[in-house]
Amino acid sequence: MNRVLTGLDLVESGGLQGLKGLRLGLLANQASMSKGLKSAREVISSRFPGQLKALFGPQHGYGGEDQDNMVETPHCQDQTLKVPVFSLYAASRDPSSTMFNLIDVLIIDLQDVGTRVYTFISTMLNCLKAAAECGKKVVVLDRPNPLGGDLVEGNPLEPELYSFVGPWSLPMRHGLTMGEMARIFNHVFHLDCNLEVVPMQGWRRSMLWSGTGLRWTMPSPNMPVPQTAQVYPGQVIWEGTNLSEGRGTCRPFEIFGAPFLNPRAVREALDPTARTGCHLQEYRFRPTFHKWAGELCYGFMIHILDPCAYRPYYTSLALLQAVMEVHHQDFGWKQPPYEYEYKKKPIDMIMGSQSLRRDLQSGKPLPLIREGWLPELESYADWRKTYLLYS
Repeated sequence: MNRVLTGLDLVESGGLQGLKGLRLGLLANQASMSKGLKSAREVISSRFPGQLKALFGPQHGYGGEDQDNMVETPHCQDQTLKVPVFSLYAASRDPSSTMFNLIDVLIIDLQDVGTRVYTFISTMLNCLKAAAECGKKVVVLDRPNPLGGDLVEGNPLEPELYSFVGPWSLPMRHGLTMGEMARIFNHVFHLDCNLEVVPMQGWRRSMLWSGTGLRWTMPSPNMPVPQTAQVYPGQVIWEGTNLSEGRGTCRPFEIFGAPFLNPRAVREALDPTARTGCHLQEYRFRPTFHKWAGELCYGFMIHILDPCAYRPYYTSLALLQAVMEVHHQDFGWKQPPYEYEYKKKPIDMIMGSQSLRRDLQSGKPLPLIREGWLPELESYADWRKTYLLYS
């Protein structure tokens, strides 16, 4: 098996000599671990003694302790280093100049999951913007995209739907690392941020997580295993509906359903091409919290049989269309608010398109819907090459 070294591993082994003597901030969480299972905080504070002046945490908290959307994390203090821990998922999601006055350089070490709606990329963008305004440097310690970097999938996000779950016109499965995303953001938003990316060693775009040799540490409470990340580009759409996306179970996003769901009828209504690379096991579950808490739900558990053939976004859109057809009376869209947007439909923000929702509701065949976004997807795949760090 290949052994990938992350940006943090390379810093631990002697990288970033130029940071000595500077005041450092660190945006990280519980998944920011070295190959030796040291936290980024431990690595940076050991590598640069006395220089770490502030910690920053994304959604779910610096320790990954908070559940779900719009569950804010308060600021606190790190008891070991005696430095502030600033929450970037609190009353404001933007770092303030007061926070940045404490540091000269912000180091970002976050494990993304390869899906546009995962909010860590928006937090990184907000930090790049603030750093550019305050004249601070940003260093991104790169990590693998657990879905690999070759395949991209889905319709690009429409500009009128930009939000904290989609800050720019990316497809749902974007095929980028955080370092590559930072390079893109710095360019397309004309930030002129003093940005440095510490690339990985040994990572190739064809690699899924299982090929990296890295240990999976949950980047958020409902991302327990690498398979969760693999289904997430499609299964996240249930957040915009009245179906449970499996929160309150041990395998969120792989498991989904509702008390009213008839799995057999949904399977019969499903386009057969949607089952490519996966198996839909009929499944019963009782969520302990969140949607339908305590109620018996009927649905499916997705088993990935061939990750190279499986297309999570296409599969889940087909399932959504089948559920709407079979359960048109019981099915419903989640109403705002969603990720601090109080007017737009959550499903439109998640899918990145209003027309997609209407096409699905009208029964337009999904292969035809997909044909509509393929030219833009191909253009995106070609355009992004300028910013890629890995072959």
